[in-house]
Amino acid sequence: MTSLNVTTTTLYMARTISLCFLVALMEGLDLQASGIAAQGMAAAFQLDKLHMGWVFSAGIFGLLPGAFLGGLLADRIGRKRVLMASVALFGLFSLVTAMAWDFNSLMIARCLTGVGLGAALPNLIALTSEVAGLRLRGTAVSLMYCGVPLGAALAASIGIAELAGGGWQVVFYVGGVVPLLIVPLLGLYLPESAQFRNARESAPTGVVRGLFREGAALPTLMIWVSYFFTLMVVYILINWLPSLLVGQGFSGRQASWVMLALQFGAAFGTLSLGWVMDRLPAWALSALIYVGILGSLIALGLASRWESMLAAGFVAGFFATGGQCVLYVLAPHFYRPTIRATGVGSAVAIGRLGAMSGPLVAGKMLALGTGTTGVMMASAPGIVIAALAMFYLSVRRNGAQID
Repeated sequence: MTSLNVTTTTLYMARTISLCFLVALMEGLDLQASGIAAQGMAAAFQLDKLHMGWVFSAGIFGLLPGAFLGGLLADRIGRKRVLMASVALFGLFSLVTAMAWDFNSLMIARCLTGVGLGAALPNLIALTSEVAGLRLRGTAVSLMYCGVPLGAALAASIGIAELAGGGWQVVFYVGGVVPLLIVPLLGLYLPESAQFRNARESAPTGVVRGLFREGAALPTLMIWVSYFFTLMVVYILINWLPSLLVGQGFSGRQASWVMLALQFGAAFGTLSLGWVMDRLPAWALSALIYVGILGSLIALGLASRWESMLAAGFVAGFFATGGQCVLYVLAPHFYRPTIRATGVGSAVAIGRLGAMSGPLVAGKMLALGTGTTGVMMASAPGIVIAALAMFYLSVRRNGAQID
């Protein structure tokens, strides 16, 4: 009987992680889609760099309320139902993006796509962390989240194909149709979180207030700080790097290959850093991630050859997105199941403020003529702040092992 229970639990966990991985794959594709399609969109709608910054930020702006509301609703009505609605929403408006007829319709489509994407992520994190438990939490979240950079790599591959004549809309068609096909699979095969079901009847009415009670206030603030500055850098890379590379004299195809290298580095970093986070001292992990981010940003700003840019892109993806995944693994440790999705969702929402500000700041700086090096180096102070916040969280994690 015990062996049967272990087998059932293993299958339950594998099915949950696999389905969440598929959603993460599509989330990563759509998050990268605007950056990949930027040159085509700018030409189609006659947009300058500042207007493209607004297009990038419109999608990220939608992520903010989506993440917070998605987490809040998940702690009230369930992770599964909110995830299904979120996937349907971002799939539908990805299709609308491909059919946009002017700048305003493009902005609205990207914003509503972002709402769906934002609501999905805290539920993916909550489902995988809760099905795995404390012992396997880091591995489970890493396995799920590596779908995001792999999806972005898929978008970069589509971008390479687009240059052969497919058009900028192709990546949005793929990012719309596939999520809509995934929704019925979630309905049929994704189990609801057992922790959510067990804790539902005893859930407090003041879910949001729980983020600042019983010693959670300082960890919550540190999580928000680290998410804000780390995602600021990640989204500058995701949205602006292709255009920055073209501005440095690289071809569109070369830029797509660099983005592909960045996303493969991100996938490898997600798995690797998720595995070592329980094996390295807290100070060493924080130093490794953020020194790696700083070094890769400097390399991206100074590299002049395509080969060195490929290497810098891989390293940037490894540390920036891999470090982001470590933050997603850390956050669930500090919240009870009754407020876990809300806690993660609020952190993701705050992170999206950084993600939204990053492309806008980069667009403004480029419009002022600072160039690629100026954009990359401007991120350095925020990276130092994020490193200090992550160090605190890593140290506190050992005393906050909440199942």
